[in-house]
Amino acid sequence: MNYAFRNGKILDGTKEMKIQQGLCILVENGIITDLIPDANADLHNYKVIDLHGQYILPGLINMHVHLPGSGMPKDTKKQNKESVNKLLSFKLTRYIVYKLCAKYAKTELLSGVTTIRTVGGLSNIDSTIRENINKGKIKGPRILASNMALSVPGGHMAGILAYEATDIDSARYYIDEISKTKPDLIKLMITGGVLDAKKKGEPGELKMSPEIINAACKRAHELGYKVAAHVESPLGVKLALENGVDTIEHGAKLDEEIIALFKEHNASLITTISPAIPLAKFDRSISKATDLTQYNGNIVFEGIVSASKTCLDNDIKVG
Repeated sequence: MNYAFRNGKILDGTKEMKIQQGLCILVENGIITDLIPDANADLHNYKVIDLHGQYILPGLINMHVHLPGSGMPKDTKKQNKESVNKLLSFKLTRYIVYKLCAKYAKTELLSGVTTIRTVGGLSNIDSTIRENINKGKIKGPRILASNMALSVPGGHMAGILAYEATDIDSARYYIDEISKTKPDLIKLMITGGVLDAKKKGEPGELKMSPEIINAACKRAHELGYKVAAHVESPLGVKLALENGVDTIEHGAKLDEEIIALFKEHNASLITTISPAIPLAKFDRSISKATDLTQYNGNIVFEGIVSASKTCLDNDIKVG
C-alpha cells in the first residue's frame, strides 16, 4: 500500500529540527520516498491520510532494550539462574515468557517506537519474536536482536541473560552458540552493574578480563557481528574499546585517552539515562531500591550523563 500523509506538522528528526508545514509525505512499500508541496498534489495512486494539523515524526528507535523486563520497579532478588532455568525448561512456562516478551515489544510499537535493539535476552526468544513479527504473525517493531549475552562467573546477568565464559576458549565457544540463534549483534557484560554491586562506590567493577573481551570480539567480528558491551566504569570503557567493542552501553566519565580510543576505533556510546533515573532519583518506596543501590545508582547516572556530554562535545556518535 502507498500512503500520502497531508495537512500535518512535520518533525523531520534533523538536529536543528523545525516544524515544516504545507508538505505531503509520500510513502511507498513502507519507505518514505518524497516530500512534495501539499497543494494540488496528484495522489490518485495513494491512500490519503489527513492529519488535520496533527504532528507527524519519524518512528522512534530504542537502542537498548531487555524484553524480559517491563521497566517497572520490581523485586530483582527473584532474578536468579534457578528460576530462569525452570521457566525455560518447560514448554508452557517458556511459551508464557515468549508471550510476555512479545507483549513488551508490542508496547514499544504502540508508544511510537518502530525499531528496537535488544541487548541481552532469554535463550533465542528475542530473535523468535523478530521472525514472527517479520512474518506478520504478531504485531511489533523492527527488532535487532542479540539474544543471550556473554558474561563471566559472578558477572552482570551471569546465568540469567548471559552465558558464563571462564577462559578464551569458552568465550569463543559461547559466541558460536549465540550465533546459532541468528542474532543481529553480540552483547558482552564487561563490568558489574548497579543491582549486583556489593559495596558503595563500585557499581562498575571490572568482571571480564581483557583476554576474554578480546577473544569474544575477535570471534564475533569473524562471524560478521558488531559487539555491544555493558560498561559502567572508566576502566571498563577503556578495556572494552582497546579490545574491539563497537558500542559502549551505559558509559562512565571519560578522559582524553578514552576519547581518543572512541575515535580510533570508530566506536559509539549508547546512553541509557532513562533507566538510570528511577534507581538514582526516585523515592526508594517507589523504586524498591536499597540505600546501597541508590548510592551506586547515582554514580552510574552521573557517569552516563557525563559520558554523553563528552561524546557529543567530541563528535563521537551517541545513540
